[in-house]
Amino acid sequence: MRLQVKARHGHLTDTARAYAEKRLAKLDRRLHDLTHVEVTLSQEQNPSIAEDHTAEGVVHTKGPTIVARESAATYEAAIDRLVDKLERQIERYRDKRTHEPRRTVARQKEAAAHAPVEEPQADLPPEDEAAV
Repeated sequence: MRLQVKARHGHLTDTARAYAEKRLAKLDRRLHDLTHVEVTLSQEQNPSIAEDHTAEGVVHTKGPTIVARESAATYEAAIDRLVDKLERQIERYRDKRTHEPRRTVARQKEAAAHAPVEEPQADLPPEDEAAV
């Protein structure tokens, strides 16, 4: 898994970056090595917003792109919530890939097994008329 942690509207402290990398390392065992994960941390400047620290995660998988966004009073709490949400979404994605059969092939095999076998009929005249 390739991880990229960046900040929007300012700079990111080393402690917040290290915490994000540590927490997001949990996702590594559920994702393929070539998966790219982007985490963007931002802080709202509006004093009336209590949960002003926002963490947004984008996981680029082979199939769908998984996106999650969480806000909290601190970066650490926002990252914790983000990781929990991403884990749920990744598990749902993996379960769909591993537990559901390929429907098209199964349906074709089932239809072929239950279809009656018909012999092709040629439009030939009866044998006694051909001899005349």
